Amino acid sequence: MEEPLTIHPAPSGLKASVWIHFGFHGRSSKHVDRTHAVCRHCHTKLKNCGNTSNLRAHISRFHPEEAVWVKDDRLKPVIPPNQRTLHDMTTKLAPGSERAKKITTSISYFIAKDMRPYSVVENQGFRYMVHSMEPRVAITCDAWTSRATVSYVTVTAHHVNSEWKLISYVLQTRAMDDSHTGANMCEFLKAAADEWGIETHDLVLVTDNASNMNVAAELGNFLHVRCYAHTLNLACQRALKLPAVARLLGRVRRITAFFHRSTTASHVLEQKQALLELPKHKLKTDAPTRWNSGFDMVDRFLEQQPAICAALLSPQVSLGFKI
Repeated sequence: MEEPLTIHPAPSGLKASVWIHFGFHGRSSKHVDRTHAVCRHCHTKLKNCGNTSNLRAHISRFHPEEAVWVKDDRLKPVIPPNQRTLHDMTTKLAPGSERAKKITTSISYFIAKDMRPYSVVENQGFRYMVHSMEPRVAITCDAWTSRATVSYVTVTAHHVNSEWKLISYVLQTRAMDDSHTGANMCEFLKAAADEWGIETHDLVLVTDNASNMNVAAELGNFLHVRCYAHTLNLACQRALKLPAVARLLGRVRRITAFFHRSTTASHVLEQKQALLELPKHKLKTDAPTRWNSGFDMVDRFLEQQPAICAALLSPQVSLGFKI
């Protein structure tokens, strides 16, 4: 008959004092699952990440009466009894509700009708518009690599407080050696939410359009909002790849790159700008990953077009540039 699944003590090699509160699930002491630590007080499973930060945070947050008995200053209770939590500041807004549709429509209309950049969300006018919205908690995550080529994931939380001000917190930055698959990212985000006592059904996950994040949101049953800026960039990049547009941008890019590369051409351009009384602005070259850089390049090119044509027709420059 198979032995029942029980919580076995952590191995003696794990010296941190917090391990007196945690063990590992297993059917015998020789066959335990060390991928997750199990709290002896509430039987919550936490991912064993190789360090004990998440374990300490769990004891401090959910079992402060036990934390004071551990001989470790970092395990003292960190939440005063009268302090409001992120969960206290949230209300549930059902996905697909009329209220949610109205909010989505109002934001889209505001940005499109007024031709505002996505950075408008930082402005006072947009924050005033938020008064018509429901306060929710949204979490975002960003994967990055350090100079030592160690992969990290930073999780941030955002919510609107009782004074209708947007509040943002960095919840954690953890090393993530596992592959950034949708399943692994889902588990990572759930562990972060569990550690901070945030109910996953109250979360709004804001990410880019990467396929692994789409899978993570689906597996975790998160309300998923794709980044407006990233979506807009993808749509514009598709338009910029139309043959006629791509050819035009390629020609403008070639001219601007030539003036950046040639000191003689750049000097002649400055002379023509002064002669034609044009602003002495440098030409811009677009970046493939940012659609608005293409707009900036063309806008500056049109501004300086008379000086550019005069410079390219001058004897000092014409021999160096071939159409």
